[in-house]
Amino acid sequence: MEIVHTPVLLNECLKYLSPVGEPFESHCLMIDSTLGEGGHTYNFLKKFPGLSVVGLDADAVIQSRAKERLAEFGDRVHFFNGWFNEFYDNYPEEYEKPDLILFDLGISVFHYEKAERGFSFRHDEKLDMRLNANSETSAENLVNDLPEEKLADLIYLYGEEKLSRRIAKAIVEARSGGRIESSKALAEIIWNAVPANYRYGNIHPATRTFQALRIAVNSELKRLPDALQNAFRDLKVGGKMGVITFHSLEDRIVKNYFRNLGKQCVCPPEVAVCRCGGHACAELITRKPVVPSDEEIKVNSPSRSAKLRVIRKIKDDTEYHLAGVIGY
Repeated sequence: MEIVHTPVLLNECLKYLSPVGEPFESHCLMIDSTLGEGGHTYNFLKKFPGLSVVGLDADAVIQSRAKERLAEFGDRVHFFNGWFNEFYDNYPEEYEKPDLILFDLGISVFHYEKAERGFSFRHDEKLDMRLNANSETSAENLVNDLPEEKLADLIYLYGEEKLSRRIAKAIVEARSGGRIESSKALAEIIWNAVPANYRYGNIHPATRTFQALRIAVNSELKRLPDALQNAFRDLKVGGKMGVITFHSLEDRIVKNYFRNLGKQCVCPPEVAVCRCGGHACAELITRKPVVPSDEEIKVNSPSRSAKLRVIRKIKDDTEYHLAGVIGY
């Protein structure tokens, strides 16, 4: 089997989420919330013989690849096909509470190179971008059906694209001559819409628009706040949770929630008497995000924007700990 995706910050994950030396060393359950091709899970299972893993993924196609890769571990690994927010919202009774939870919020290289769903503007593919084939909305729907103003807002909010108005206007003008159905067609529209000096920057001018569409199609940022809170509540006391982010929007959500969990009191200023318990709910194991080394970036360029944050659970959170967490 050809492995397409290289797990980012692998050594750092093995270090900061290691169960070694803790009460659950001999037996430990980990939830890999974003299994992908199983890269992180494979290495965790190899390194920690007492570990079992439940791997979650919304994409049944890539999960089938992970099942093949992880077959050697037998009943030490189990699979759930669905969105991670749904899993943690209704944590299955047949599983014990996890000792470790990992989220890798990046999109697998498999999706860019092999999925043929229009994630990449380097290929001429159907403009889809759905991780789960059962999702109703595709990138083609958004590009062809959204009003110009809403399309511009989407590109600006989720892609942080400063030329969002200009790009949306060009898309709407182009679709008046027929539906935009391929990733290559959309990329060419964006290329021609931006100024000449914008075409030759550090990234392709379509990068942020494609990111925005993918985030919107899969409701990535909308799923994250509830998923984090429910995952933390499902986590055993003393257990650890790590999240790898790849852009500022998702990292802001993780940073704010983790920071609030680490505060002694998170009651709003107008509350005269503390109602949240007055104790931190989590220890911030990584007070600053862990980033890839120069060596890793050289051999695995998609890792360049990755950030890992890890906490250890002390006690359950309260509704106050979501204060300040940005939702979408």
